[in-house]
Amino acid sequence: MVRVRNDHRRGDAAARRLARKARRFLGALGRDGAELSILVCSDAAIRRLNREWRGKDRPTDVLSFPLTEPAGAGPWLGDVVVSLDTAERRAAQDGRPLGAELDRYLAHGILHLLGHDHERPRDAARMAEAEEALLRGEGMVAAAGAASRQPARSAAPPSSQRSPAAPPPRPAGRAGEGRSAASRRARSPRR
Repeated sequence: MVRVRNDHRRGDAAARRLARKARRFLGALGRDGAELSILVCSDAAIRRLNREWRGKDRPTDVLSFPLTEPAGAGPWLGDVVVSLDTAERRAAQDGRPLGAELDRYLAHGILHLLGHDHERPRDAARMAEAEEALLRGEGMVAAAGAASRQPARSAAPPSSQRSPAAPPPRPAGRAGEGRSAASRRARSPRR
């Protein structure tokens, strides 16, 4: 089951698209029965989350909050938070349709919920391959790797200067005080 909450004034179409794509991505990953929630929000909201959970006072494109330790264990995967403002800006900067940019964020977020990471080169290569399979094209990890091997473009601000907005939708009874240490680690966001 995919739950979507739209907290962005222009986010209705994006929320519908992300719900459809999430079901397709979960099916392609063999996780048809899995559950996740998606929040479409503004840069201000994702910035607050990024500051609270990652200590980074700036907006970002997507945050993932795995619910289990290890990530992806069990039917409830967690929450994916997407900044529509960042998606619109990056899509325009890169000459990419907004829908394709949202798809990239969603694929990236879901893969984090399933335990993928891109901190080490081997893990990044594995995650980039998984993104490309879901998207049938280049994902965020491969693009980031390519960008790091090329000179920076002066027209586009670096990703560290992007902006954020609202708390992730949390299913009743799944979050709050009194969580175990493993649960708190599982709720640590990944970007």
